[in-house]
Amino acid sequence: MALALYAPGLGYYARDGRQFGAMPATGSDFVTAPELTPAFGKALAAQVQQALSQSGTDELWEFGAGSGALAEDLLGALGAQVRCYSIVEVSGALRERQRERLAHLGPRVRWLDALPDQMQGVVIGNEVLDAMPVQLLCWDGRQWLERGVVSGDNGYLWQERPTPDCPPVDGRHDLRFAPGSVTETHRHAEAFIATLAERLLLGAAFFIDYGFPESEYYHTQRVGGTLMCHRAHLADTDPLTDVGCKDITAHVNFTGIALAGQNAGLEVLGYTSQARFLLNCGLVEHMQSLSVQARANAYKLVHEHEMGELYKVIGFARGRDFAAMGFADGDRTHTL
Repeated sequence: MALALYAPGLGYYARDGRQFGAMPATGSDFVTAPELTPAFGKALAAQVQQALSQSGTDELWEFGAGSGALAEDLLGALGAQVRCYSIVEVSGALRERQRERLAHLGPRVRWLDALPDQMQGVVIGNEVLDAMPVQLLCWDGRQWLERGVVSGDNGYLWQERPTPDCPPVDGRHDLRFAPGSVTETHRHAEAFIATLAERLLLGAAFFIDYGFPESEYYHTQRVGGTLMCHRAHLADTDPLTDVGCKDITAHVNFTGIALAGQNAGLEVLGYTSQARFLLNCGLVEHMQSLSVQARANAYKLVHEHEMGELYKVIGFARGRDFAAMGFADGDRTHTL
């Protein structure tokens, strides 16, 4: 998965191409909230503003900035409150597109290709955790096997093997899973959160992504796991074809993310649906001035059958805990 997405010049995010866009006619493969409407960034800016004020910091960090749309919207809303906007981007191709889009914002925007040793400020990650490589596990009725990829005469093939460091998903209930059930563990994403916790000296972090708490993620009826591919605004479940030409993602286990941050010293500010978070942050007010079409796009952020329920938001704090406005109503931390 790491090679398919990030191999220099070959991986999906490392090649020339337009991944992000509202419609297939644009040549894009999927849409993200900032591409749908600037109202997303304006609502999120209210939470960022509160976190900057509460932590006494003036730097904003974004991981995986995509097309640069969210950075543009956040800086437009926050203005001089942000002294420096740092984008951590591993894709050279995306970095160049972001530089072109954000050139008018001047030297306040800077790019890094790795986490710095120390950070202060507010961290944002929109649909970044789902693009981190996962470990695939398959239950054969007796044990969990790691599912990997080998090269065959006719292309790539799945191959399974026992591995001593392959932990059970839920050791008390393995026998409830049907043989052939597949799921994922998220070592990369959880390690990323733990490393971020070590290096964030003061501030807050908010991650927005699709996913579930552990009790839903590893439910025995979810026999096929969550690994998905996206191309031309269509989804499929075969990551072994057209490698490097389509996105590969997995839903986020937010319980694992919360524990990774908490165990590394972060305070969990809250966890809720994207709909509830954005409504708490004033999305409705931002929608009032939109055209009918733009308002229809903004509704997709909160409708249950669109992005409102499947997408979740989790918040962390370091140094100064506070009552984050995004979780004021509808907090679901108790479900993690």
